[in-house]
Amino acid sequence: MSSALPLLRSLVTGTPPWRTPQAEIQAAARTLFPRMAARPHLLEVFANARIESRALARPLEWYLQPRGLGEKNAVFIEEARALMTRLGAEALARAELRPADIDAVIVVNTSGLSTPSLDAWLIESLGLNRHAARLPVWGLGCAGGAAGLARAADLVRAGFQRVLYVALELCSLTLVMGDESKSNFVGTALFSDGGAALVVTAPDVPGPPPLLALRGAYSTLIENSEDIMGWDVVDDGLKVRFSRDIPVLVRGMMRGNVAEALAAHGWTRQDVGTFVVHPGGVKVLAAYQEALDLPENALDSSRAVLREYGNMSSATVLFVLEEALKTGPQGRALLSAMGPGFSAEHVLIEL
Repeated sequence: MSSALPLLRSLVTGTPPWRTPQAEIQAAARTLFPRMAARPHLLEVFANARIESRALARPLEWYLQPRGLGEKNAVFIEEARALMTRLGAEALARAELRPADIDAVIVVNTSGLSTPSLDAWLIESLGLNRHAARLPVWGLGCAGGAAGLARAADLVRAGFQRVLYVALELCSLTLVMGDESKSNFVGTALFSDGGAALVVTAPDVPGPPPLLALRGAYSTLIENSEDIMGWDVVDDGLKVRFSRDIPVLVRGMMRGNVAEALAAHGWTRQDVGTFVVHPGGVKVLAAYQEALDLPENALDSSRAVLREYGNMSSATVLFVLEEALKTGPQGRALLSAMGPGFSAEHVLIEL
């Protein structure tokens, strides 16, 4: 394997056009969940989520009619293709690369199904190198954004020079109308749609100054934890499943898990000045902050993204990375996300 240091040359984020205030979605929940809406305290989950607005794949009124798996997945394919093409083209332009220069393509998603996989569409639509290595990654959920970044770096270390990586999720399409389970209800208060495109290259590739260097990664699959988060595939779509115990799990394991991730690459907790954390929800962020004994403002970028965009599954942590880079941090950083498996993914970064 090559010792090339992978560099992030561009990062672009974006959403579908239908940005919707959280207050309007809360009002719609009275129609979607009439039994639960009759208990006003349950609607407080929308305010407690600390989300001001979210982007949706369709106008809000579209979600107020029953939709089957086939119809929702057709919308997923249509909107995912449009968004990933726009973001991918911008990422290439910012990295000062031609489409034919790309020699590997990664696409991460969990909220819709496509065969041929979305990377094949991306190659066609952008005119990428037809001999590029393809790595479609499905099923990692919220952890996928971090894992995809780690795999992009691995490809550069393996000898690929220019990697285009896209993470894209349309989580709003997983709403199952008529399902008044707690998971579906909470998902309606949190989930949203968006994507990110990045270019990772070898250090000797000409281009703009790098945004950061990717020093390493660390993955953990927790035993006997598959029931904590995932989809149940039903006739009406991908039905969300997650446990209310996720913050407890984060609080109990994250200090040790982060220490292991850093030690595997010769780092310590004291070396890390910036934390880029997937905002799965306000309670998850609070648990992460408590577990690592972080300063009060350490996760401001994560909270800002949650407030402005909601939870876009895999893409969200890349929005947080973009937000964190605006402050011009320097030194060592850790990017972290957790997702179905149940799993934790960490990426070690040099800014």
